[in-house]
Amino acid sequence: MSLRSSIKTVLTLGRGVALGIPPADQSANPIRLFERWFETAKESGLFLPESAALATASADGTPSVRMVLLKGVDEGGFVFYTNYGSRKAREIEENPRAALCFHWPVLERQVRVSGRVTRVSEEESAAYFSKRSRGSRIGAWASRQSEPLPERKLLEARVAELDERFGDGDVPRPEFWGGYRLEAEQIEFWQGRADRLHDRVLFTRCEEEGWRSGRLYP
Repeated sequence: MSLRSSIKTVLTLGRGVALGIPPADQSANPIRLFERWFETAKESGLFLPESAALATASADGTPSVRMVLLKGVDEGGFVFYTNYGSRKAREIEENPRAALCFHWPVLERQVRVSGRVTRVSEEESAAYFSKRSRGSRIGAWASRQSEPLPERKLLEARVAELDERFGDGDVPRPEFWGGYRLEAEQIEFWQGRADRLHDRVLFTRCEEEGWRSGRLYP
């Protein structure tokens, strides 16, 4: 983290702890509010501020959680990408409800998002895949994500084989890889404050009213 970023982080942290979430933000669009918080997290110098814990559950309710990277956010929801054969993808297909938690510790901020999950279009997945590095695209082809791997050298051999197969040509998106969009039904903003009297504002999507918000006890 650079000195400039460190100073910015300290200043942002001080404002948050001292002032909390202002009343005006309760009436804001939560997607726009998330974008402001996310931009602050990126400017602070935090490593991978786009990382978030993704919680899913199987059809029988068995939960699991792992870190993913946010690759897009708009009114439609929060987008991440994965192998469609992975455990997270299998659970989403069985039980299309999930939750994300962003945690930016030096800012003493969290954002929790929950709702239904749907696949993004093949066009959207292909457009994002084309922007990935060649190594990452080869890796997506090589990984049988979440399946047992007896020895790492088997994965490395698959990478070498695919690298030779594609040569200097394009590495297209495999059909078993793509994106999901979590369509937010609830978004909670958490701001740490002194004496653990934290600020929590919960936004709930209402079909007729748009978003309804209210504060929660810490």
